[in-house]
Amino acid sequence: METSTRVPNPFAKRVIVVDWGTTSLRCMLVEPDGEIARETESSRGIRFIADRAFEPELMNALSSWFDEFGNLPVIALGMITSRNGWIEVPYVRCPATASDLADGIIQRRLPNGADLYFLPGITDTTRQPFPDVMRGEETQILGFGLDKEATIVLPGTHSKWAKVGQNRILGFQTFVTGEIFALMSEHSFIAKAAAKSEGIDWESYDRGVRVAENATAGDAAFLTQLFSVRTGMLANELKSEEMQDYVSGLLIGLEFRQARDCGWMKAGDSVGIVGNDGLNDRYRRAAAIFDLVTVDGGEHAAIAGALEIFASVKARSDAA
Repeated sequence: METSTRVPNPFAKRVIVVDWGTTSLRCMLVEPDGEIARETESSRGIRFIADRAFEPELMNALSSWFDEFGNLPVIALGMITSRNGWIEVPYVRCPATASDLADGIIQRRLPNGADLYFLPGITDTTRQPFPDVMRGEETQILGFGLDKEATIVLPGTHSKWAKVGQNRILGFQTFVTGEIFALMSEHSFIAKAAAKSEGIDWESYDRGVRVAENATAGDAAFLTQLFSVRTGMLANELKSEEMQDYVSGLLIGLEFRQARDCGWMKAGDSVGIVGNDGLNDRYRRAAAIFDLVTVDGGEHAAIAGALEIFASVKARSDAA
């Protein structure tokens, strides 16, 4: 795919960034001037690679670029560096700088001689009862920027809220909002009752967010609010075609409410929203309902962040 999008590229040469997650494989060719000249995406996530044949899978995905441009360096991030991936790269502890993340890189070489750099994830050991973790989202945070104090939201299956400042990722917290939505919409009473609708029913979505925001006392209980999907239907207040987007709004609204209760934000604050998985519009609308100002982190923040980490490696190499 051709694109004119540009990201800051600290190198005077081409580089390949590979974002390899559980369900997808995304490869981007970045020009010396930062233009993302080519991009490919497939459903060949790590869960679909038999017998851990990651190396031949990657070589096949990048073969045409190697043939055309030579043995370009490859930067790999995401779940490919997890316990279930190619190489498990240990987490770097928060607070973490780009240089700290560069210290955690594991370097290998591909069969054609190209250098391959596996980026680490990060862990927040202050979370209870166990340390929180992220792998891949840290590059999006870096791409957003660490120079000013800010709260950043990263929508996804496992949504993250992070604090940055002083050129560091200071800490973060995970909310499994997307996974709960998948379970509720596919394996609960909602799956039997809900009807699919064309497009997004924003009125029903906003209604769910506001229910989560405005509930008081016992009615604000998480498990009670989930049951409101069924009681709304029984009371003829929710139509079957409204249920899916109402649930989406309810869950994202609950995430925002709990993030507020946990001190990640308050009314009137500004928050960054970073991601490219189709959820950003939903999170922007929820933020507005919670009286927050949003800043767009950009679709390609992960690439910019990966290049920033790799820049630290290159700077040390040049100085040696």
